Amino acid sequence: MRKIALWAGFWAFCVSSFAQTSPSSTSTPGSKYDPLALFHPLFNMQPGNDYRTGSGAPGPNYWQNRSDYQINVTLDDQQNSITGEVTITYKNNSPESLAYLWLQLDQNAFSDTSRATKTTPVSGGRFGNQGFAGGLTISSVSVDQGKGKFSTVPYLVTDTRMQIRLAESVKPKGDVIKVKIAYSFKIPEYGSDRMGQLRRKDGIIYEIAQWYPRMCVYDDIEGWNVLPYLGAGEFYLDYGDYEYNITAPWDHIVVGSGELLNPNEVLTADQQKRLDQARKSDQTVIIRGKDEVTNANSRPKKSGTLTWKFRCENSRDVAWASSRAFVWDAAKINLPSGKTALAQSVYPVESATNDSWNRSTEYVKGCVEFYSKYLYEFSYPVATNVAGIVGGMEYPGIIFCDHRDKKDALWGVTDHEFGHNWFPMIVGNNERKFPWMDEGFNTFINGLSTANFNKGEYNRERGTMHDLAPALAFPTEPIMTIPDVQQPRALGILAYYKPGIGLKLLRDVILGPDRFDFAFKNYVQRWAFKHPTPYDFFRSIEDGAGEDLGWFWRGFFYETWRLDQGVKDVKYVDGSADKGSLITIENLDKMAMPATIEVTESNGKKGRVNLPIEVWQRGGSWTLKYNSTSPIKTVVVDPDEKLPDINPKNNTWRAEAQ
Repeated sequence: MRKIALWAGFWAFCVSSFAQTSPSSTSTPGSKYDPLALFHPLFNMQPGNDYRTGSGAPGPNYWQNRSDYQINVTLDDQQNSITGEVTITYKNNSPESLAYLWLQLDQNAFSDTSRATKTTPVSGGRFGNQGFAGGLTISSVSVDQGKGKFSTVPYLVTDTRMQIRLAESVKPKGDVIKVKIAYSFKIPEYGSDRMGQLRRKDGIIYEIAQWYPRMCVYDDIEGWNVLPYLGAGEFYLDYGDYEYNITAPWDHIVVGSGELLNPNEVLTADQQKRLDQARKSDQTVIIRGKDEVTNANSRPKKSGTLTWKFRCENSRDVAWASSRAFVWDAAKINLPSGKTALAQSVYPVESATNDSWNRSTEYVKGCVEFYSKYLYEFSYPVATNVAGIVGGMEYPGIIFCDHRDKKDALWGVTDHEFGHNWFPMIVGNNERKFPWMDEGFNTFINGLSTANFNKGEYNRERGTMHDLAPALAFPTEPIMTIPDVQQPRALGILAYYKPGIGLKLLRDVILGPDRFDFAFKNYVQRWAFKHPTPYDFFRSIEDGAGEDLGWFWRGFFYETWRLDQGVKDVKYVDGSADKGSLITIENLDKMAMPATIEVTESNGKKGRVNLPIEVWQRGGSWTLKYNSTSPIKTVVVDPDEKLPDINPKNNTWRAEAQ
């Protein structure tokens, strides 16, 4: 009898509760909002392990393999070609034996037979390179597996990948193998906005990247990462030390990732003195002026070739540029630790004009100093900006920017490309699958850097979040889409702007600057020179900020859900405004965000109420009591337009005219 009574009481309670459900927990008829989908308890519930923890930090047994490179090449400016040899020292830190190796031959994307070319529309595109018979010519492949000599091995080239099949496996947890490859390639005039040639009156500017065979990443996520290089998806690379030598014509200036090791052999005595001066100067110092470019005395010899020697440590890649047309200037970079680095720029005489490339080094210095303080100290001895045919491309310690850029355009591209020295050069995410983890992060930090540079010289208002909302809602694919699968016209939104806006929302609206900056910097510190996944990022931010953000990651990154908040109704308590007002707001689309409500009374008094995301957990409408003292004139949700609301028309309620 007692059990029956208990069940009867429970049933009566349920009926009474459901019958008295408050309007604040229901959704408007026709609303698309479903709190059970947005706040799904099992979203992103993957357990941590010894490699990657539940907190988002690398685990106690985290590992990654290492690739060190020794490269020697010659630039032939008559044949526009590169010939040379690379020796890779590869260390297998994984717990598995490797019976074969995979290497990237990204230069093969510039061949007219490549998948990149075959998947380029006939109308062309940013990454297309039709009609150019480029790609690597491999002369020999050999390995040394601890025997002190190299032996030839069988290999198979499939588009932009090479598999080396080993007679003896590379053992786990520390075994080392050396791979030597002799190769050559023709330099494309325009290498899919990554590299190429620019003809100027004083000579060709060569921007050289993807210029040597390099190891694919073998990781704990999917073993060998062997997605082909098609152009839109960029790079995923091991870390290691590089020593590389570039033999170029005697009258060329060569700049590259890392430190120049032999300035006494390739520079004049005056140029060496000017470089020493630049390393101590906050003002830009001319190393080779525009009136010296055609002067043979600006080079230490008058014929033949010179070999420029560089070293770049703990890097994932290196790139370089060479030309007889370069003007060259430099200045000191001040780092938070008290150390210094060198900012420098090389550009043709045609670009050496006021408010153009003559300010490039100032821009390099400004953004590198900002990011070093905000995120992590710049890790390379030199930061170089190259003016050439490439509109904007990043490599460790060196970037390629458009020779025609001026003023805010040059600041913008310089700031963006050097921002990449943090994402993905220091934090080494997989760009081929997750471009938003570098492009989007970079777009976000560029906004902070631009506001900081020269007291906001280029910090112009570019519209509110309401203005941006239609563009953010345009793509039919979510951010978490491989770039080669995204529609080309949506790549800029999905890789750059939408994730950048996502971080801005986290900082400005959801967490606040202090909590966000702490968690974001902690993520960078944790994953510097390592390989984080999106899950590691999500968990690091949640762990550092102390907030469950599963609803945000799902709605903003995994889905294409839109935000539409509005003011539904305003009533007075007991019909009297001076007793208070009952304001009902609603969430009409699938995404939700915290809400800010501004109330203006007829007596001129204004007030605001900030509501947390949790008001949307039980339904799509919420009623709050506002302590009004006179009739309400207007109620506005999101008055500062900080949210990407797709339908701002319903954000304001106005009292009917009496």
